[in-house]
Amino acid sequence: MQTTQFQNFIGGRWVSSESGNSYPVNNPAFKNVILGTAQRSDIVDAKRAIESAHQALSRWAETPAPQRGTIIYRAFELLRARKSEFAKTITEEEGKSLSDALGEVNRSMNILEYAAGEGRRMFGQTTPSELPNTLAYTTRRPLGVVSIITPWNFPLAIPSWKIAPALICGNTVVFKPATSTPLSGINLVSLFEEAGLPPGVLNIITGPGSAIGDTLVTHPMVKGVSFTGSTDTGSRLYSMGARQLKKVQCEMGGKNAVIVLSDADIEKALTAVVEGAFGSTGQRCTATSRLIIEDAIYDNFISALIDMTKKLRIGYGLLPGIDIGPASSEEQLEQILRYIELGKVEGATLAYGGNRITGAEFDQGFYVEPTIFTDVEANMSIAQEEIFGPVLTCFKVKDFAEAISICNNVQFGLSSSIYTRDLSKAFSYVNQVEAGMLHINAPTLGGEVHLPFGGTKASGVGTREQGTEAINFFSEITTVYVDYAG
Repeated sequence: MQTTQFQNFIGGRWVSSESGNSYPVNNPAFKNVILGTAQRSDIVDAKRAIESAHQALSRWAETPAPQRGTIIYRAFELLRARKSEFAKTITEEEGKSLSDALGEVNRSMNILEYAAGEGRRMFGQTTPSELPNTLAYTTRRPLGVVSIITPWNFPLAIPSWKIAPALICGNTVVFKPATSTPLSGINLVSLFEEAGLPPGVLNIITGPGSAIGDTLVTHPMVKGVSFTGSTDTGSRLYSMGARQLKKVQCEMGGKNAVIVLSDADIEKALTAVVEGAFGSTGQRCTATSRLIIEDAIYDNFISALIDMTKKLRIGYGLLPGIDIGPASSEEQLEQILRYIELGKVEGATLAYGGNRITGAEFDQGFYVEPTIFTDVEANMSIAQEEIFGPVLTCFKVKDFAEAISICNNVQFGLSSSIYTRDLSKAFSYVNQVEAGMLHINAPTLGGEVHLPFGGTKASGVGTREQGTEAINFFSEITTVYVDYAG
């Protein structure tokens, strides 16, 4: 059977890389199944895409924002009609269950719908001037060409929540999806092409970031960079962009904690922890990776947690009833297994799971059991470092104060959650926890598209994503004074 060859999209045309090189895109559930080949782009391709975006900039920036919104809304309608098709691609290339993939498509649809509406809400301010006969107001203008660099774990939603606000603000875009999951990004660009986006406004180049990532940040025509990925890479890109006075935002790692106090709704907390820790195979920046339990309920909660985890169904994400799919790649699987071994060496108790899953239906994929560690110390590597897999580390604490201390004792500050019926403790938690997104009696996962998304400390730098914060990042404020005294 002939393998589908996926191309770059530059200047309104689907084209091969200048080098003519490509690479296979594999299904993590069946490592020998090739979904297609994508272009292995190099610096020449990156420069071509940036120049194409620069050429299209003035026309797109001068297009009234409501008209830009109409095109984005058309893309939303097309995505709604192809929801199942897009979800299937996500499962095939990333590995998550179909239900999780459908949730990602829904999130993408919400983002497009919201961004389209922002075309009629590109508000400035009018304000009294201290000078007589003077009108003072602000207006927005686009940054220019922006580079968007996205990870593999949400191959449709994260590109959507960067690209849509960039476009509605009048920027032109060069988009590089993750190397291992380019197909959802290609689908998204095709959607915008069909929706009527002018040539050159949105360009996609695929391939390893090591070859083209620096060019997407340092090229003089690039005025803004939006990145999601590891803290190490994000920190490097941010400093690189800052040296050239570019506007940069980086959404990076997380080590998110759920605190369960003794007065919590136990069933509600259990469901949230299992979904937060093991849904999407734990491969979410907002996944629950730490569980902090008050000692009065610790033993019973851990027992119930293990019982609920045992009931999860593991397998190929397109099969009905599957809760957990494979890790996204062999490299990711090996990283998860390394951390599991490290946890045992450090002295934590492996309470459940911890093994690679083998057998007839699993041998061709990258499957690992959902894993629970107890007797974890706050300074252990598994308690401090982002594993990005279905591994949950559990802590027993004597009281609320100790829970807050452990919650904050990491370099990251993305998302956190507390389960309690005590309103006083809930708001004390809000005032003390060092994280960008806080949940009371709700999971650490996700966020609504009209609200800011992002974290503190090593979890993020630059303006937050989504909502009005996305508009703030992808536009510049101009202040205007008009003396009409004549």
